[in-house]
Amino acid sequence: MTRIVLGSASAGRLSVLRKAGVEPVVLVSDVDEDAIIASLGDARPGDVVRALATAKAQRVAESLDASLSSDCVVIGCDSMLEFDGRLTGKPGTPDVARRQWNSMAGRSAVLHTGHCVLRLTDGAVTAQVSELGSTTVRFGEPTASDLEAYLDTGEPLWVAGAFTLDGLGSWFIDGIDGDPSNVIGLSLPLLRRMLAQLGVSVAQLWAANRPE
Repeated sequence: MTRIVLGSASAGRLSVLRKAGVEPVVLVSDVDEDAIIASLGDARPGDVVRALATAKAQRVAESLDASLSSDCVVIGCDSMLEFDGRLTGKPGTPDVARRQWNSMAGRSAVLHTGHCVLRLTDGAVTAQVSELGSTTVRFGEPTASDLEAYLDTGEPLWVAGAFTLDGLGSWFIDGIDGDPSNVIGLSLPLLRRMLAQLGVSVAQLWAANRPE
């Protein structure tokens, strides 16, 4: 019975899988993202998030106990927003989030999510695939008071690009071009195709990972 292991603390990614009929085992990696980004130099945005996703999946795979590593797939993901040619992650502070929103209000940016899936059988990684999902996000123009109220919730401080599509930030998103689940942090259509490359079907996952 092939179990799904999600190597992420993201509530959004967990929600995407649960709504799609899968209850994963959640194990959070502790990779040094800043060190990985620094080691990549002037790499393209897509290569950066794919490298981070791969590092997270590999770290989680190394920590699995025998009951999981005997038959599972490990999913690692990383999301960042490309705006004005620069990658931005989680702002961390209200001031950074405010400056970011003031810059991108009324404009568009591209949310990149790197995906890495590892297939483990009998305790060993037997196959690996990594892909990139990219979705254009069109931002609205929140009033100053609405933006301050949004910042006060704390939500935009700890999400890539300082916004959500599935939370409070959705009020200020005018539209997207592409897969919405990719913006939330895990593209289901892309994941389905990646799993197929590893010989794992959605039906298999539904059978072995049913939500409570």
